[in-house]
Amino acid sequence: MKALLIDFGSTYTKVSLVNLVPPALIGTSRAPTTTETGLLDGLNKALEAFTPEQLDGIAVKKACSSAAGGLKIVAIGLVPELTVKAAREAALGAGARVMATYAYTLSDEELDEIKELEPDLLLLSGGTDGGDRKNILENAARIAESGLSVPVVVAGNKSAASDVKKILEKRIPHVVVTKNVMPEINVLQVEPARQAIRELYLQEITKAKGLDVIQQEVGLAMPTPLAVMKAGELLNKTSGKEVVIVDVGGATTDVHSFCDGKPRRSGIVLKGLPEPFAKRTVEGDLGMRVSLQTLLEVIEENEDIHALREYANKIKRERSLIAANEREKYFDRIFATACIREALLRHSGQLNEVFTPEGRLWIQQGKDLTEIDILIGTGGALVFADDAGSLLRAGLRLEHPLHLTPRQPQLMLDHKYILYAIGLLAEDYPETAEALIKDTLKSLGRI
Repeated sequence: MKALLIDFGSTYTKVSLVNLVPPALIGTSRAPTTTETGLLDGLNKALEAFTPEQLDGIAVKKACSSAAGGLKIVAIGLVPELTVKAAREAALGAGARVMATYAYTLSDEELDEIKELEPDLLLLSGGTDGGDRKNILENAARIAESGLSVPVVVAGNKSAASDVKKILEKRIPHVVVTKNVMPEINVLQVEPARQAIRELYLQEITKAKGLDVIQQEVGLAMPTPLAVMKAGELLNKTSGKEVVIVDVGGATTDVHSFCDGKPRRSGIVLKGLPEPFAKRTVEGDLGMRVSLQTLLEVIEENEDIHALREYANKIKRERSLIAANEREKYFDRIFATACIREALLRHSGQLNEVFTPEGRLWIQQGKDLTEIDILIGTGGALVFADDAGSLLRAGLRLEHPLHLTPRQPQLMLDHKYILYAIGLLAEDYPETAEALIKDTLKSLGRI
């Protein structure tokens, strides 16, 4: 029995053909994603790499997608450091790209901004259970009156949930109520919202994006980042080790971490909301193809900046372009290193020194990743690089002692480029997925 597993990426469509029992990877292929002419064209091109015999006997078809902009969400809450952050974590954990976050009562200008962003979904939170009702009710009314017609997931104060739903349903086509992302102060509960987002994505948003044909043909299961996250969760569960995944893509760089991230040493006080064990961040300005123009701002001090700009303009004209010579490969290495370094800095926590009447105190904000066991590199920029280990080491070589980035992890590469496929199999075929993890992870040593 075989499974055909597909990732419709922003730049490439990737295919993995897997034997389920006994577990074995039959082969992989990829072709440029064909957003303009229909995603099936790119898929069919990728399938040409397999023989009819290999494609015979496929019993399972599953796909994930980050094409057509991926899943774009705007998160709305009451307080920036509390319900807004909780809503953001829920959206990111569902595999979404958070376009913007808003706190307090939405203004006319902010509603206009949301319309311009054209999100696929709004995540509306606000108030702990039994706490403030006014904010989420006001925002529901403002959204209903604004002319916005995108689906809304309501994940706020349960005491106001039914009233919020009644207000929204008058104007909004699809409203789903789920459990509060922050039922108590400093208590995160993001999984119900993640599940609601995923279900709405599959039921409604795929139609709006023209992905319903893919849904019918191959079974669109989830956004690509969620598939990668599920692979990381499986590795963490089966190995018992703390894991970080850095996924350097054409449009974004995602970082996933699987650890509690609490202070490693005594004398450090954790500030802010507790971090989710499985955390994802996505950096929309750090990408190897679609986002190169903004990535240039991160590396503007490089001595080759003018040549890098010329190369970026060349890629802008042809996003599927592959480096043709050593100099262009050198430029890609600079871009990839910048993506890794900056994305890890943004994902990791940091220490701040404060002085009190009792003496010096260290405050930690965010996750401490300094002692994680495994760091996995994936994404085309790493998988097809001649020196993926060197790129990861360069990205980890930070001169920021107060930033809590990984220090000496075991470096590994998703060298078969199938983490997405492992995530697609993780729920229904965990034994096969676990076997594929062992097959694809290639050790690159330590820093």
